Amino acid sequence: MLEMAAKLTRAPGAMLESDVSQLRDVGFSDRDILDIVEVTAYYAYANRIVDGLGVGLEAWIPEGS
Repeated sequence: MLEMAAKLTRAPGAMLESDVSQLRDVGFSDRDILDIVEVTAYYAYANRIVDGLGVGLEAWIPEGS
């Protein structure tokens, strides 16, 4: 699951049906896989919005987090 999320984050154009099949093979349902992809995509989207607007860290978050 984490390998797929990392691949989707780093190289979304490289995703293959075999990536989905590997998750099915270890017991993830199609709904589980959809959830994994949606959460991964949402965080990528949200981070790009924040970075694109130049939003800084909250005061309570230590640098390097």
